[in-house]
Amino acid sequence: MILDDLRVPIVAAPMAGGPTTPELVAAVTGAGGFGQLAAGYLSTDALAERITATRALTPGPFGVNLFAPGAPAERVDYADYLATLGARFPLGEPRHDTDEWAEKLDLLVADPVAMVSVTFGCPDAAEVARLHAVGTEVWVTVTSPAEAALAVAAGADALIAQGAEAGGHRADFRDDPANDPVDPLGLLSLLQLLPATTDRPVVAAGGLITGAGVAAALAAGAAAAQLGTAFLRCPEAGTNAVHRDAVGSAEPTMLTRAFTGRRARGIRNPFLTDFTSLAPAAYPEIHYATAPLRAAARADGNSAAVNLWAGQTHALATGQPAGELVATLYAEAKAALGKALS
Repeated sequence: MILDDLRVPIVAAPMAGGPTTPELVAAVTGAGGFGQLAAGYLSTDALAERITATRALTPGPFGVNLFAPGAPAERVDYADYLATLGARFPLGEPRHDTDEWAEKLDLLVADPVAMVSVTFGCPDAAEVARLHAVGTEVWVTVTSPAEAALAVAAGADALIAQGAEAGGHRADFRDDPANDPVDPLGLLSLLQLLPATTDRPVVAAGGLITGAGVAAALAAGAAAAQLGTAFLRCPEAGTNAVHRDAVGSAEPTMLTRAFTGRRARGIRNPFLTDFTSLAPAAYPEIHYATAPLRAAARADGNSAAVNLWAGQTHALATGQPAGELVATLYAEAKAALGKALS
């Protein structure tokens, strides 16, 4: 299994929309960790090109992350929200799609990678079996023991446990607004709860940005730690300038549906404070509608209207090259574990 063979128990989170690049994946894998390409929002052809580019940069194994498709929202559920935004910002056309789920699965069966991870849901048993048949491991991102049980039943090889601290979109299988008032499970709670549900290996994700954090996750039973925000400022990352500048600031984060219609954690800015309370659950419809306003804000260097996805510990992010960062985290984790045991 991949996790058994890692020299360094650090996984780079797949960050869709630009931050994850073949260069970042190759650097993490080359340093002994494990990198993942983010297939979200890419066409199948673009994903194929990135797989080819990554293979040209590293002989090591790497993974690809897919977004599981959800059900379309009713237009009546988000029309008022878009009317409010449209009075102030340029908007695009809301639409629903599957993010080329079936086409990307076909590509990854025809041209296999070491691992496929899935976010926003769980592939069915037949889809998992197709990937297993070509030697690909399947990891499923879960936010609760109930989701973990579903993933195990489908045949998942490993679970990525996403705690509430994590930056970017929540990976809930069912994005239900009725659950919004309920606090999502923190990572440490999730790591303690999952062994009662499954004996599958767990990769810890959420708020991990230092070696001490990695050590804590490993001590709590994780087989590896998945970090995303920690890599946002690395030179190999494709993070846009507005986002890169905001990461490392002291500004707190918050959960919001304002930019995409799905709960996500980002650095607080005026758009979040103005529209979070109004935003409906309608993903990816709201994501596509707000794409032009976000693009315009990035082009203008206007951080007030950009989705600055980041975890709760983003203030500690550095600009080290990714390979050096992996080595630093590993050394710090070993030191932290030794200090704790002393």
